[in-house]
Amino acid sequence: MQNQDSGYCYSFPAVRGIQAGRTFFIATCPLRIIPKIFSYNENDVPPELRAQRTLNKTRIPDMVKYLLDNPKEYVFSALTASVGVDISFDDHDSAPNLGTLKIPMDAQILINDGQHRRKAIEEALLENPDLGQDNIPVLFFIDEGLTRSQQMFADLNKYAVKPSPSLGIRYDHRDSSSELARYLADTVTPFVGFTEMEKSNISPKSNKLFTLSSIKQSTKALLSKGPKDGFSEEEQQIASEFWQEVTKNIKDWQLVIRKEVSPAQLRQEYIHAHGVGLHAIGVLGKHLLCQEPKQWKKKLQLLGKVNWLKTNPEWIKRSMNHGKLSKSNINIQLTANALKIELGLPLTPEEKALEKQLS
Repeated sequence: MQNQDSGYCYSFPAVRGIQAGRTFFIATCPLRIIPKIFSYNENDVPPELRAQRTLNKTRIPDMVKYLLDNPKEYVFSALTASVGVDISFDDHDSAPNLGTLKIPMDAQILINDGQHRRKAIEEALLENPDLGQDNIPVLFFIDEGLTRSQQMFADLNKYAVKPSPSLGIRYDHRDSSSELARYLADTVTPFVGFTEMEKSNISPKSNKLFTLSSIKQSTKALLSKGPKDGFSEEEQQIASEFWQEVTKNIKDWQLVIRKEVSPAQLRQEYIHAHGVGLHAIGVLGKHLLCQEPKQWKKKLQLLGKVNWLKTNPEWIKRSMNHGKLSKSNINIQLTANALKIELGLPLTPEEKALEKQLS
């Protein structure tokens, strides 16, 4: 802070508390002052002398877009910061731990957790200053030195776990591809009752056959959709019809639906019960709908002749890496190539080039 700010202070409504014997304060701060009061300078400072990780600038644009696209719905969690000088807290008469937190304007306030949110707020305000009227909670601690600040950062991030893609899809009501995946999982055979809605990996003994994330990715491939593309009602109907037709032509899926075979047994033996197989079928469907718009259902009948067993040498070299099924883009495409060849569909120049690499 500049010296001319000495003697002046920021005042925030706040709550005082105790955690591990240390006093902390929870305040609400207007977004417009967040870039001004929180300093973050990593230039020429080695990691051992920083209390934070290096700012990952590639994360910022998506966060800024989120703020700008959802000014009435966004949610940002609290920032955590350390204040490097003495601060004062004026209690309200009727509530001892409620009051006004006063921080000198020339104080150094360092972010322990939330520097990416701070930067996103700064950039979003440049495009939409009205966001500055909103508030964000801030958890203030008294700065006890570099070692303590580094330990706070480590502790705050030690148990942070990113939710699985399937769980994110289940709860994301803004993303149309997530909405479509949920619709398919709830209404369309073979997904009804056999979709893992929370995890993105299925345990060997699970009674689920597909993950919600694999349904989403496979259907996006089917309809040639990018990350932010929407879906029409007609496309939703096409997706529903396509997966129902696929089910009619994969007898093993029908056995699971009739409870004659367990999902666990199917996943143990066949690639069509895994993400790489489902995604490859989606890629196949994309080309089938384009090249055979009137005959695609008839063409799909040839799926019944495919040898889907994992022991099939074709899948060993196309769908696996080091003996394990792989959902890499190359493995998905090589698997889809084999299905296209089986159904008599021509390969694109790029797919032919990939086949040459395989041989």
